[in-house]
Amino acid sequence: MALDLSTVGMTSGAHTMRVDWRALATYALGIGAKRDELEYLYEGAAGGMKVYPTFAVVPALGPVFECLSRTGGDVAMVVHGAQTVIVHEPLPGLKDGDALELSTTGKLEALYDLKKFGQAIVTTRTTFEGKLAFETSWMIIYRGGGNFGGPRPTPDHEAPSLPKDRSPDFSMTEATSLEQALLYRISGDQNPLHADPAFADRVGFPQGPILHGLCTFGFLGRAVVRHACGGDPRRLKKLVAGFKKPVWPGDALTTQGYRLDDGRWALATNVAERSETVLGGAFAVIG
Repeated sequence: MALDLSTVGMTSGAHTMRVDWRALATYALGIGAKRDELEYLYEGAAGGMKVYPTFAVVPALGPVFECLSRTGGDVAMVVHGAQTVIVHEPLPGLKDGDALELSTTGKLEALYDLKKFGQAIVTTRTTFEGKLAFETSWMIIYRGGGNFGGPRPTPDHEAPSLPKDRSPDFSMTEATSLEQALLYRISGDQNPLHADPAFADRVGFPQGPILHGLCTFGFLGRAVVRHACGGDPRRLKKLVAGFKKPVWPGDALTTQGYRLDDGRWALATNVAERSETVLGGAFAVIG
């Protein structure tokens, strides 16, 4: 199934999502939140439940898949290549009975030909109460979807390099659970690649279902909030990461952060057991 260049520039309809404390708690648990992070899990928290900034990807799922469905590519063969979240207006804390209505639209920005693979770039904008809350950018890889006659992507030089002459300013290791992908998918990403062993084997992962890249991205975001933002999620203005290797439920993730200048942090997440960098080209902007 060749990618259709004529779909570049198409926009999705407006997708609405009603967000209450249950949606926020489900997401926080899906990205590994523990009981000592009660302010992200309990609607009775003082000031209302806090929101991890990476929640921005949840209301964007519908518009992103609407755009991908129009490309003509085989959605069963997609994997995540990179993710960006930009926070303009953090969501307010929610208590029991509170709810927000989010509206999100997506745009297919580009289709690139990597010869063996195809690459799609989709952006989204999420608003609430007339305010721009989040912008996201998704780089999606179609395995086996190249050679359709599209342009090549231009190199991205935005990500800072990891300093090689000093130790990280923080290092945080957490184990994912064997059920992590099954828990994360409740927030909306129900790709069977993350749940169905037979499907995973059929599309090239005989080891079994892999963890959502966005779940690993959420673990990264939690580490950044805790160590680079001093526990204040409102300080995280931008988070970027490239997905370099798959993660399997049960893997332990080690995230390291290096303070740079102008509020930037260079980041990387590794699975030490396999000596693999699973999130690279990663950085955060802290306000």
